[in-house]
Amino acid sequence: MPAPFTCIAVLPPGLEQLGAAELAELGAEAVQPLRRAVAFRCDLACFYRLHLRALLPFRILRQLGRFPCDSPQDLYAGVQAAADWNHWLPPQRSFRVEVSGTAPGLTHSHFTALQVKNALVDLQRQHWGERSSIDLEAPDLCLHLHLGRASGGARGQRAGNEAVLSLDGSSGSLHRRGWRAAMGLAPLKENLAAGLIRATGWDGHVPLADPLCGSGTLLIEAACAALGRTPARTLALQRWADFNAELWERESAAAAGLARQELADGSPVAPIVGMERDPGVLEQARANAEAAGVAPWLELQGGDCRDFVPPETPGVIVCNPPYGERLGAGEDLEPLYADLGAMVKQRCSGWTLWLLSGNPELTGALRMKASRRLPVSNGGIDCRWLKYEIH
Repeated sequence: MPAPFTCIAVLPPGLEQLGAAELAELGAEAVQPLRRAVAFRCDLACFYRLHLRALLPFRILRQLGRFPCDSPQDLYAGVQAAADWNHWLPPQRSFRVEVSGTAPGLTHSHFTALQVKNALVDLQRQHWGERSSIDLEAPDLCLHLHLGRASGGARGQRAGNEAVLSLDGSSGSLHRRGWRAAMGLAPLKENLAAGLIRATGWDGHVPLADPLCGSGTLLIEAACAALGRTPARTLALQRWADFNAELWERESAAAAGLARQELADGSPVAPIVGMERDPGVLEQARANAEAAGVAPWLELQGGDCRDFVPPETPGVIVCNPPYGERLGAGEDLEPLYADLGAMVKQRCSGWTLWLLSGNPELTGALRMKASRRLPVSNGGIDCRWLKYEIH
């Protein structure tokens, strides 16, 4: 059994603290939030568990090696010495290289990836007389190289550059849950939606409503978390040289065993209500909820948010209204925000509203004062997850 190893979870910007808490809950140790990532240590069982159950990361990377890198020559030599490649990459296994960051002489990701590939196939030819093939779609091994400034260094001296070479356990983004065949025009990524719901503190005991639910991502991710529904994932780590099938089956069974019909304490899930005025998008939301296995707990209605009537018991309202970047124009959207603000003030006293804003001018039309602002990025757009207490 491999000893604990160093990992990095890549996260949506703004969700670092929430992601660190989720990883720690699932057994990760020495958890340290970084920029758009969380560093931690874990053993193989925990590594499998995170891939099966963590909802916030894009990727979870297992570090193979870290070395100084101030030139293409440093990279070539460092890659060859970074791991036991006879173990990890015999020639019958395919691989792919992904690159982030830069270093001197390594400013173009394609060139940098080529240097990594050449280092590995040259080593293979020397040892085996043959080499692995490159598979960009479903490789046996997905290698991730990050270049950047080394941390530390003696006082008064600038730290040099370093390379971190890792294995990507998923070979694809973990935000894909396997349930979303259909989506609206500007879909919210599932892991960002899960993080936004986590930030609200909603746990299923009070009603949850989205009067602008679109294809249902916020409500579906909330229901999945409350009901222990874990994503359906086929992962690259199942093809790794040290894959432990027995351990994987144990963690898979434990993850599958979390699914339930009620909350963890045995109480029923409070109402989860969504409204969408576009009939086609509403059908997408219903299809997505069915595919995610949570349709029985979601009440999805057709209609305009201005006509929304919430459940009687106060709870949490979440919404991701259009903010003019992709859908609609500012002059058309201001009345929508004004009417949304009027509706919640009139009908939702005692509720808490969380709204994803990518346009401060539009949220000003709500005529409400936010009590909390969480900076996040949605598809590259600088946004705020805003909390409003409705009196």
